[in-house]
Amino acid sequence: MAFEEKRAWSMLLVAIGAYAVYLAVVLGRPGDAPLTEAPYVSALLWTVGAAIAANTALHVTLAALSREDANGKDQRDREIHRFAEHIGQSFVVIGGVAGLALAMAGHDQFWIANAIYLAFVLSSVLGSTAKIVSYRLGFHPW
Repeated sequence: MAFEEKRAWSMLLVAIGAYAVYLAVVLGRPGDAPLTEAPYVSALLWTVGAAIAANTALHVTLAALSREDANGKDQRDREIHRFAEHIGQSFVVIGGVAGLALAMAGHDQFWIANAIYLAFVLSSVLGSTAKIVSYRLGFHPW
C-alpha cells in the first residue's frame, strides 16, 4: 500500500470518528431544550482540535513505520492528490454557499455552524475516498 493511500485511510477514519463523537456529544445532551440551544461550540472546537491532533499523530506514526516510503512522491501520487483535492474541495464550496443561504434566511447560528462543519467533514471524506479509490482501482486522468 502506498504511503499516500495510508494517509488517506487515516484522514478518512479520523474525520468520520471525530464527527461521530461530535454528533454523540451534541445530540446526547440531556434536557428538553431545543437542539438549537444546545451548547455546541465547545464540542465542535474540541472535536476539530482532537481530529487535527490525531491525524498529525497518525501521520507521524505512519512516517516512522515506513521511512522509505514517507518522503517519496512520484508523479502518480501528485496527480491523485490533486484530483482528490479538487473533488473534496467541492464540498467546501457547497458548505460555504449553504452557510450563506442559511444566514440570509435568518436561521440560527447552530444550523449555520453545523452546515459548514458537515461540509468540511464531507470534503475530507470525499477527498480521502477519491484517493483510496484511485489507488485501489487505478488512476486514469482525463
